[in-house]
Amino acid sequence: MQSDTLLHVANFSTLFVCMVLKFPQIFALVRAKSPSGISLNSVLLELTGFIIFVTYQMYYDYPPPTYLEYPILIAQDVILLLLILHYNGSLRLSLLYALLLVGGWRLLTVERWIIDLAMSLCTFISAASKLAQLQCMWSSKDAGQVSALTWAMGTYTCIARIYTTTVTTGDMQVLVRFVAMTLLNLWVLLTVVYYQQRRSGSSLKKYD
Repeated sequence: MQSDTLLHVANFSTLFVCMVLKFPQIFALVRAKSPSGISLNSVLLELTGFIIFVTYQMYYDYPPPTYLEYPILIAQDVILLLLILHYNGSLRLSLLYALLLVGGWRLLTVERWIIDLAMSLCTFISAASKLAQLQCMWSSKDAGQVSALTWAMGTYTCIARIYTTTVTTGDMQVLVRFVAMTLLNLWVLLTVVYYQQRRSGSSLKKYD
């Protein structure tokens, strides 16, 4: 009974957090009217990973509570992508990205081996999205408009999903993915906090 309660709490808290996960990042971007520090490649790779993951879960009829947040995350990432393209002055590319993502999604379920192969690569794709964001910050030595709160919430949802996956499906591919995403999300979070603190320290010195 206690484990069932904990499972429900993990599922619904994850869903709730994911409903607002990208909002801090979206608000920060709109407020600054600049996507500085935010990697376009990271968002595209993350979106690809989300689409593969939710399609895999649905294809194998996994319990909906274990993946309900992904359609919400996909919608938020689409909004974030459009804002980045808008502020970069390249909104016209949105149609091309939409065709590629929708076409890729349709291709996933043509044959079973395709979705299995895609899922085996999903962890690498999602990991590449985090590394792209890290590379963007490392190269500029600044977190720019990257939201630490968004990455903190992302870290929590991955930790919660490690638990829910363990006690429900036990799918090792899914479990490995969440462990890897937890570590990478935490890495990005710590990097964002480091650069934000360094920037705050530099600003204070200017006023001394």
